[in-house]
Amino acid sequence: MSNSPKDRRASIKNDQVEQLKRMIEIREFEEICFNLFAEGLIRGTTHLCNGQEAVAVGIASSLEVTDYVMCTYRGHGHALALGMTPEKVLSEIMGKSGGSMFGLGGSMHLSDLSVGLLPTSAIVGAGIPIATGVAKSAQYKKTGAVAVSIFGDGAANIGAFHEGLNIAKVLNLPAIFICENNLYGEYSPLASTTSVLDLATRAKSYDMRNYIVDGQEIEEVIEKVGEAVNFARNGEGPTFIEMKTYRYSGHSRSDLAAYRPDGELEAWMERDPIKLLNNALVSKKTLTAKDLDKITKETNEKLNSVKEKVEKSSEPTLDYLFKNIYSE
Repeated sequence: MSNSPKDRRASIKNDQVEQLKRMIEIREFEEICFNLFAEGLIRGTTHLCNGQEAVAVGIASSLEVTDYVMCTYRGHGHALALGMTPEKVLSEIMGKSGGSMFGLGGSMHLSDLSVGLLPTSAIVGAGIPIATGVAKSAQYKKTGAVAVSIFGDGAANIGAFHEGLNIAKVLNLPAIFICENNLYGEYSPLASTTSVLDLATRAKSYDMRNYIVDGQEIEEVIEKVGEAVNFARNGEGPTFIEMKTYRYSGHSRSDLAAYRPDGELEAWMERDPIKLLNNALVSKKTLTAKDLDKITKETNEKLNSVKEKVEKSSEPTLDYLFKNIYSE
């Protein structure tokens, strides 16, 4: 199997072992980013997705490379799940010319059109109206593509959320709106900013099909996203999916998450998505109890090799500022 983005995407379809490996890759990749930032080797900030890996890999496993995805600044996991190589993603995060945006975008602006990842955005909820527009384009051109907008729970309180869902339902667009509800909008617990704890409730006001999904169980993620994709492709309109999940890290690299109540993190870690999938595979005798440590060690070794290579690579020169401005 080659290491091309398309082949990386194909490898996780209908293969739970490969899905587990990709989730472990995301977890270990984020740990490397955490340490690189601490060493001052990453400019700006980083938003890690530790704990949310099943959502990223489950979504990617349910889509084709011809579909389109818009996600947030917490996008490393989605980029890797969709098929971007660790070298390409890490190069971008570290500001190297080999990055997906030549190192000009950084952690919060990842993109690879070969796997359908439109540029991630640092603006809360910005991807919702963009995905709605992309879905309209797919509908008009009859391409059969589906547009997916992935956003956090905080985005459910902004105007673009309501406008995007409303017009998607009015026009019966092939759009899927996926909320990663990790209980916190930056530093604010959901209950302090939002009148409903089940955000899928809001989709009902637009008469939109909606699901509440356990975001720690990848099989459930794949099942419900798959249903939504089929509805969209068949011309049956948009779906709203609320993924109940949790981020182990704070909002950004500088956030120690001191606002979390005692025991909350530990309770969620008991339902770690990697642990849950691994246990399921061990119970089915697909893997042995020792395989998780072996896979994690091998993944870590590969990623550290990538890190060393990227650290030695070149940064973009001034002329890179003018690349990709005009179509050739």
